[in-house]
Amino acid sequence: MSLYFYRCCIVVSFLMAVAQCAKAQTDADALMIPKNYFCAAAVYTHGSWDHYWEGTFKRDNPNLGTVSTNVYSLGGNYGLSNRINLLFMVPYVTTNASAGTLRGEKSFQDLMVSFKWMAVKEEIGSGLFSVHAIATGSLPLANYQADFLPLSVGLHSKSVALRALLNYQTGRFFVAGSGQYIRRDNITIDRNSYYTTEMHYTNEVQLPNATNVMFSSGYRSLKFNAEATFTKITSTSGFDIRKNDMPFPSNRMNSTAVGLILKYSFQSISGLEFTAGGNYVLNGRNVGQTRSGFAGVYYVFSTKKEK
Repeated sequence: MSLYFYRCCIVVSFLMAVAQCAKAQTDADALMIPKNYFCAAAVYTHGSWDHYWEGTFKRDNPNLGTVSTNVYSLGGNYGLSNRINLLFMVPYVTTNASAGTLRGEKSFQDLMVSFKWMAVKEEIGSGLFSVHAIATGSLPLANYQADFLPLSVGLHSKSVALRALLNYQTGRFFVAGSGQYIRRDNITIDRNSYYTTEMHYTNEVQLPNATNVMFSSGYRSLKFNAEATFTKITSTSGFDIRKNDMPFPSNRMNSTAVGLILKYSFQSISGLEFTAGGNYVLNGRNVGQTRSGFAGVYYVFSTKKEK
């Protein structure tokens, strides 16, 4: 019933393009959990890169070596009704660089909460067409350092995102597409001035907002799911990393990634599911060329006793 719990939980930044942790009736798919049911999720994600884009110039950095990120996530999805779901996730993130003197961070990142509404569900031809509206908010859970890219665990910004998703399924096969707008609040950093394309005498940084366009297609059944994804994230503003400089939270961070998600439902234990998959960044701007893999365990159960 579920796919990997939360796609794109981590902001597309240098620390990863972990595209998104992935799905389990998430804010990025057309799956809904029934009323009074709960899906508990535990997910592990590992991402790493040794090349990155400095603006549009692809390069490596011997002072960093390979930058890796581990994300340990706990989350859930509750069916408020058959058409409205409430989702949440709490990730704990660790970062590391294989070379140089910079040491990684370890911290809880951001609490993410989503409301997903299936606004339209209609039979068209031989298939089923649905339209979903999703609102997502995030709030930092710890006082981690955002001004420490590429080894920061996040951008430490409150954010709000709105997504529209269209899905059409005929038989076991489906196609889907969605568009999302992400608005991020300003953040404060531990210095009183900084330089972007001009000098700023303040500790407040205005983060770029972003858009997220995603297409997916695959096979769904009660026992096995397989899905291929294509995701393009684009900043609406920001500046490029200067030559041989460290990245900065208000950099323009764009990425194009492909991914694969697999899910298996155990028949011997009702409600128990396992998911696995990966993502690869094909192209980007001011991000690492991340390779990531994930695995998750889910358990779906009713919160209301059957009469």
